[in-house]
Amino acid sequence: MENFTPLLSALGGVLIGLAAVLLLLWQGRIAGISGILGSLWTRQGRAGASFRLPFLLGLVLTGVLLAQLHPAGFAVEVSRSPAALIAAGLLVGFGTQLGSGCTSGHGVCGLGRLSSRSLAATLTFMASGAITAAVVTHLLGGTL
Repeated sequence: MENFTPLLSALGGVLIGLAAVLLLLWQGRIAGISGILGSLWTRQGRAGASFRLPFLLGLVLTGVLLAQLHPAGFAVEVSRSPAALIAAGLLVGFGTQLGSGCTSGHGVCGLGRLSSRSLAATLTFMASGAITAAVVTHLLGGTL
């Protein structure tokens, strides 16, 4: 870890937690990004899109703004093929559907509410990620 920044990481965590708490207090909604995005594709979700679109737009615009202010923070070298990245994205999407939520919904909001279901989902997400990384890196030689 060459660029570990504990203070900035802690600040990011505080901001994520604050956003989740504010969304829960103001809208009565859980800040599960996959649920917020996925519900826009349903008629009922579009009808209640008053908070969804601004929330998602805020995520994107904040990233764009930070990339302009601190481009080095976004310098990433991807060593996987486009096919591997597409497969990974599809598997994450499938896992999100299977687990009825994503890491933001279960890991941030669910654990904050002491949900045993979210604890099980988060442990499964983390274990699956660790096992996948180990298999790809050590057994497959990182060639995917």
